[in-house]
Amino acid sequence: MVTSSAWGAPSASDAPATGTTRPEDPQTHPVQQTESQQAASPAATRQEPTAPETPRTAQDWSERGRYVAAAADCAACHTAPQGAAYAGGYAFELPIGTLYASNITPDKTHGIGNWTEAQFIRAVREGIRPDGASLYPAMPYPSYARMTDDDLHALYVYFMQGVQPVAQPVQANAIPWPLSMRFPLTLWRWAFAPSPEAARRTTTRPFADAELARGAYLVEGPGHCGACHTQRGIAMQEEALTAQDGPRYLAGGKAVDGWTPPSLRGEPRTGLGTWSVADITTFLKTGRNARGSAFGNMDSAVHHGTQYLSDADLTAMARYLKTLPAATPRQADWKRSGAATKALQSGGQLTSGQRVYLDNCAACHRSNGAGYPSTFPPLADNPVVMNPAADSIIHIILTGATLQGTQSAPSAFTMPGFAGRLTDMQIAAVATFIRHAWGNNAPAVTDVDVRHMRARLSPARTQVAPPSPVQPAEKRATLPSPLQPASSGGRGQNPEKANQPPVEKAPQPASFPPNSSSDTAHSPYSGGSETE
Repeated sequence: MVTSSAWGAPSASDAPATGTTRPEDPQTHPVQQTESQQAASPAATRQEPTAPETPRTAQDWSERGRYVAAAADCAACHTAPQGAAYAGGYAFELPIGTLYASNITPDKTHGIGNWTEAQFIRAVREGIRPDGASLYPAMPYPSYARMTDDDLHALYVYFMQGVQPVAQPVQANAIPWPLSMRFPLTLWRWAFAPSPEAARRTTTRPFADAELARGAYLVEGPGHCGACHTQRGIAMQEEALTAQDGPRYLAGGKAVDGWTPPSLRGEPRTGLGTWSVADITTFLKTGRNARGSAFGNMDSAVHHGTQYLSDADLTAMARYLKTLPAATPRQADWKRSGAATKALQSGGQLTSGQRVYLDNCAACHRSNGAGYPSTFPPLADNPVVMNPAADSIIHIILTGATLQGTQSAPSAFTMPGFAGRLTDMQIAAVATFIRHAWGNNAPAVTDVDVRHMRARLSPARTQVAPPSPVQPAEKRATLPSPLQPASSGGRGQNPEKANQPPVEKAPQPASFPPNSSSDTAHSPYSGGSETE
């Protein structure tokens, strides 16, 4: 039985830990088995993973809870731009108005300091506040319903004893009446949220091996990947909560804050069909790989969450994602065309989009659209560029982006925004060129599309935010883990290549959780090729 490993989570706070106990009826976690245990398990049978070693002290539980908080991406939503960790205030722009994330520090006035563990678990799993009112489903409790008793106990201990209280009131939601009434949320919860018991049964369904079981738990449960990457229905419910619900699960979501989450299924052009397990693992660990870079809310998910997970857990997630077949099975493979490259290099008569590209884009993304791996993302064979919805490509041209540094890839690279330099017609022309060139063959963009996106973005979001800080290696804790098997060491690392163009590296102050959000510094690219 594997009982220890190095934590991938950020270091603990200096808050004192007091005594705590384990839940009376803990559930086991989907952890990786040893090779001998896997060999003894027949394929496609229910896995019963070995229970992790029980933490012996409150500090052990807190360390485990900090890791769970990273896996659940709590900081990304509950930390406002430039705000204190977990103190709330992050604004969600919803079709019904603006919702502000709550303060989940242990402050007894403005936070959750007076919550009992039972109240905390009920809110996380079922979306019910201590006063009995229902939470807005921006809180992904339909996914968190799958979390185990031990994970939630550890999370509670961490928030009560490992997080500093912040006496910060949260701004009132800007949702007009009658949409601001809470009782319809109860009806929504009854209709669309699974019970914890049913959710756990689904997520612990039969798998070929324990690593896949672990990956399903992380993706469908704490990782709540479907909250963004699955389409939502007319009542804003996820159309599928797990792979058991069919091909709509993780087949790509609706635009969130002007970014369109791509498919995480096996489509060769618009999904992860051509990505390897190593590609996905590296992307989740560093926010970048040879195929592309994190963008939009995914940038925040990597910065606050997945970069701190163990290599074993990232591999489990990647393997699980690779089991999902394409939702669009007849999608043609991408095939490179050299016509655009030849036109750009010829110096002859160019279209408006080609001229804008040469003047503003080619130095970093190159005339062949290949970019520079792990530095400037490729545009050719890029799933986001080829997405039928052009929101992300328009957004990134308008606002620019910063590729944030992470533990394993600390360099940060910034793309400027062009909202003040290019007209709507010019942006439409270059976006159309990028979406059609090199074999991408995606639909055109119009100036009306650009005008609508420009109107949706506040002036502040046309400015590129500074990179968020990264915890230096010497500051990160390496502690015994009751949750994960030993990690594989260097998997997922993607060192910078010597032939990359010189780019200034941003300073990386030491702190976690970071006191800045990634709402404005994103890149939408997530795929590519560097061959002609």
